Amino acid sequence: MVDSRTYAFEGERPIIDDAARVSREATLVGDVTVAADASVWPGVVCRGDVGPVEIGRETHVGDNAILHAARLADEVMVGHGAVLNETTVESQALVGFNATINTDVTIGSGSIVAAGTVIPDGYSIPPESFVRGVPAEITPLEKTGIDATSIFESYSSGEYTDLAQRHEEIFE
Repeated sequence: MVDSRTYAFEGERPIIDDAARVSREATLVGDVTVAADASVWPGVVCRGDVGPVEIGRETHVGDNAILHAARLADEVMVGHGAVLNETTVESQALVGFNATINTDVTIGSGSIVAAGTVIPDGYSIPPESFVRGVPAEITPLEKTGIDATSIFESYSSGEYTDLAQRHEEIFE
């Protein structure tokens, strides 16, 4: 029995690909699309009212994250408790636990946003950047010594898709 909380808003209803995994304890409202092999974990709220929420293929949204009018490309990781408001996240980016991404922000592909980071309105994060702090400071990944490929492979590259598939009761 699926108890997923999906709600229409002004005629728009969430669309969930058959191969996506959406927790029955997530809330999806309005213009929300979840692509194949994506996962949306318990407590997540996706509100597509002032703009669409798009969750790309093999993108994973961790427990209690909030997406409001946010667009996540393919292979994005969003950590537990993150808040993304009217944000675009390009492919293979990672947003850490409890990060707050404010209005009209773009996070470039291959970037890492550290846990607890606050990105103010209007920031444009270049691809392959490391972002941390309150307010956010941006450093090119090449200047940090961080191996983004290794980090991303630890959290993605099918491992999280597999984990979601193994959680039979959360996603039944």
